[in-house]
Amino acid sequence: MAARGGVSGRLLRVWLSAGILGRWAPWAARGPGVGRALSGFAARCVGQGRAAAAAPLWKPRLLSAGLPSAGLPGGGTPSALGSITSLLPSILQQPARTLTYCSLRNGKRKTVKAVINRFLRLHNGLWVRRKAGYKKKLWKKSAAQKKRLRELVLCTRTQCKLLDKMTTSFWKRRNWYFDDPYQKYHDRTNLRV
Repeated sequence: MAARGGVSGRLLRVWLSAGILGRWAPWAARGPGVGRALSGFAARCVGQGRAAAAAPLWKPRLLSAGLPSAGLPGGGTPSALGSITSLLPSILQQPARTLTYCSLRNGKRKTVKAVINRFLRLHNGLWVRRKAGYKKKLWKKSAAQKKRLRELVLCTRTQCKLLDKMTTSFWKRRNWYFDDPYQKYHDRTNLRV
């Protein structure tokens, strides 16, 4: 454990840049008392007392090596984690399609529009969807694969329950369309419920 800056230090920097340890990076960089964070935490959980103070786990490499930044308050330099997270906003911001239980205007539940756009509900309670990638990169897919991707798939029972929760009763009523291609699939026949 004498050589901290060797292979283990490089691996830690790679993991940090990949985002694996990005959550604990500011916590580990606070000071020398928090350096061996995991071993100290494990010792406290077991009840052996606090671990001895040690050097920090890693030393952040800054993009602007010694140049003071005029944009930051106090003239400090930006942290390596801040520069990495600003480059990758799409990874850190996950999409959220949350269900509104009580709207501000009417006080009613609202339908998640992504469900209506991507799925079709049959009157028997089953939901139909397209296969993933049915319209992506078709130039490199064979004719047989394109035919398989055009087929419709029934959702599982768990998915159907979830999609029913995400829609209101308006989308669960029976519709009678002229020349409906799904007309014969709306009623289940010869199937035990």
